Amino acid sequence: MPQRYWVETLGCPKNQVDSDKLVGTLVADGYAPADSPEDADLVVVNTCAFIDAARQESIDTVLSLSDARRDGARLVVTGCLAERYGDELAESLPEADLVAGFGVPVTLGKKPVPSFDLLNLARPPATAPWAYVKVAEGCDRVCGFCAIPSFRGKQRSRPLDVILEEVDALGAQEIVLVAQDLASYGSDLGDRGAIMPLVEAVSARVPRTRLLYLYPSSLTDGLIDVIGATGVPYFDLSLQHVSRPLVQRMRRWGDGARFLERIETIRSRCPDAAFRSSFIVGYPGETEDDHDQLLSFIEEAQLDWAGFFAFSPEDGTYAVDLDGQVDPSLVAERLKELGELQDAITASRRDALVGSQYDVLVDAPGVGRGHREAPEIDGIVTVPASLAVGTVATVTITGAAGPDLEAA
Repeated sequence: MPQRYWVETLGCPKNQVDSDKLVGTLVADGYAPADSPEDADLVVVNTCAFIDAARQESIDTVLSLSDARRDGARLVVTGCLAERYGDELAESLPEADLVAGFGVPVTLGKKPVPSFDLLNLARPPATAPWAYVKVAEGCDRVCGFCAIPSFRGKQRSRPLDVILEEVDALGAQEIVLVAQDLASYGSDLGDRGAIMPLVEAVSARVPRTRLLYLYPSSLTDGLIDVIGATGVPYFDLSLQHVSRPLVQRMRRWGDGARFLERIETIRSRCPDAAFRSSFIVGYPGETEDDHDQLLSFIEEAQLDWAGFFAFSPEDGTYAVDLDGQVDPSLVAERLKELGELQDAITASRRDALVGSQYDVLVDAPGVGRGHREAPEIDGIVTVPASLAVGTVATVTITGAAGPDLEAA
């Protein structure tokens, strides 16, 4: 009987891609999937280390799975937390049999093994009608709050033909392209416009192509048109804040006026565009005026989706020692105010779709998504259970309940 594995994935879609590639390696080594972590011979936790809350969730998950595993099962901790903290994590987590960064295969054999490039490992076919595809690793930007370049390294774009081979092998109806800085794909290879032919090539292979994590200054008119031509005009813009002095203190580009201008340009070129963004609340130096500017922007921009996150001081980043720290209770108040405003906007935009026809990809029995809903992070569309999984169907929106839609 083959050894059985269980992989628990935390964090962003990029981590899910890494887990898929680890699974491909384990299967090639003769492992079989377990029905539960309690049944596994090998339990792997792919951790997240982006902010403090994510790190705590990772630690809690490791401890929980350690308690749940059966006698004799081995526990491996990998992913961002392992890469970032390495030996320190291994010392503080005696429950783990191995703490392995990205360059170390997940194996518990006694033979020494060479490091490998996780980015270009093969992965098994998609188990859902959609799949994430990571087109690059690392990031060349120096955002004041982000530690990712310190453990993911500089940007490394994958060759176009390798990406397309993976797309073909996955067999998914929707491909979701991801990277730390997606619009900069190819810039490290000397081709700053490479993202556009990449999107066009993927779109020629699958019915739906979606892009996540677009830095606003890299979103050219040409890229907007290419995204619109895919039939999935979904724009996930990495904005973080709108106050110009605060954005500059974040060591980023832009301000509210520039962002609104870009959003208006997108809407003029893609009238059916959907928008998502995320914002940091309580970055050092954030004033009440900065907060009011963000509230005004959210009201005016009318984004379909937005997430708001408390600033987390990360070791090794520019922002960790900045003055002007914001009181946590004030941060909590600002988060609540922003969240309530965005929830109302999201609900209003969903209500406006009632009575319209909508093309959805059926992800599971009774569950679909249109171009406005990215998998796992946005709302869903409840569809008739008779619609076959993996098909694209035109439905009529009959109702809305907060972030979710109902269709017939």
